[in-house]
Amino acid sequence: MRSPARKKRTTPAALLATALLGSLVTGCGGDASAGDATHVTVTVGYQSKTINTVTAGTLLRSLGFFERELAAQGKRDGITYKVEWQDYATGAPITAQMTAGKIDIGSMGDFPLLINAARGKQLGRPTRLVSVTGYNLRGALNTVVTAPESKLASLEDLKGKAVSTSVGSAADGTLVRALQQAGLDPDKDIRKLNQQPSVGASALQAGSADALSQFVAWPGLLAFQGRAKALYDGAELNLPTFHGVTVRQDFAEQRPKVLDAFLRAQIDATRYLNEHPVRSAEKVAEATELPAEAVYLYNGSGGIATFDPAVKPQLVAALKKDVPVLRSAKLVGDVDVDSFVDDGPLKRVYGGDYAEQLAATPEPSGNEVWLEGEDRTRSFDSPAALLKFVAAHEGRVRAAYVPDATTGTRWYADRAVWVQDGEELSPFVTASAARAHIQDHPGARTVSYATALKRAS
Repeated sequence: MRSPARKKRTTPAALLATALLGSLVTGCGGDASAGDATHVTVTVGYQSKTINTVTAGTLLRSLGFFERELAAQGKRDGITYKVEWQDYATGAPITAQMTAGKIDIGSMGDFPLLINAARGKQLGRPTRLVSVTGYNLRGALNTVVTAPESKLASLEDLKGKAVSTSVGSAADGTLVRALQQAGLDPDKDIRKLNQQPSVGASALQAGSADALSQFVAWPGLLAFQGRAKALYDGAELNLPTFHGVTVRQDFAEQRPKVLDAFLRAQIDATRYLNEHPVRSAEKVAEATELPAEAVYLYNGSGGIATFDPAVKPQLVAALKKDVPVLRSAKLVGDVDVDSFVDDGPLKRVYGGDYAEQLAATPEPSGNEVWLEGEDRTRSFDSPAALLKFVAAHEGRVRAAYVPDATTGTRWYADRAVWVQDGEELSPFVTASAARAHIQDHPGARTVSYATALKRAS
């Protein structure tokens, strides 16, 4: 199941002034939410470039579904609603603004969600996880990449190297777990650089970072631009990763109809994305200035991310496994995940259909080609069939996507590592995965993308 213009950068001072003014004039965004004002501003924090949150952020904003729902609600209760969208690079500042009472609803990844829960409880501003945006049950939303010309061939090669990540993010969690599985100590065997994604990308390009561990959409973006290659596919951990929606508990209690309106809008945005994946990718690309091809890698039909608001048990179980990782990094103490997760409002909105949503499973990634000038993609039964089509349409291919033969992680066909085993051609996200396959298949060998195209055609 696949279910306006870019916002001008706001300075911290201006953001604080706006939030303070909003809390004085309106009925949400602060302690004044307990009042019964007739003009209410709802403040939503989101991450435009974290495209796994688009159904609660970038896409939702561009579609205007939340504003539509609030307009209808306003006619029923005699209140004029306004939505203020605040765009951030990571989840940390959203949590800071939520615990200050200045953001009502926010979206972020699983590790930041836990920090959100911990900070909210600590500061007397408890929050609740009320829905999911996008997820991957194997963990493929996080990837470790290196420079294209890097000689690093495996995680073991990172020993003694500088690795950029955002500490406290899901990508940092992937890095820590992956290094531990590889027999390395994340605190001693690498030099970790705590950087925002854009800074880390620049550090990788400048050579001050040997590798970059980041979340969607940075690894796919850098690979598409030819600025990085994948070293480690997060799906190798086989542990779910996801992003979700968190709300201040006091806001949810004081404005339940507004929260319901947001969740209805998110459900509609999810449906729109699943029914119009190419158009949705282009909308997100227009709003974020990300390449539509990179957006589609994650958010397209059969993409790396599955979009479904339901709070699935597998995701809650994974969240509980994340707590010890953050605790060991001294970023949180104990987090009561069960009290943090509250899908009651979502059940209320879905009604009897919620059980079906919980049971829904993601579709496997497929082989797809996006041609120039077309508003749809073409699907193929095998990587070889895709390669044959690409070879016959040289110069017209906007992007071609293939699933990793082991993990199923979607990747760009021209950035994949190809292995030929007799007449069979298999793509892999990383060279290490290709090597592991070759070890199990005597006679198999890696071939270049050009050779794979020639063999297929």
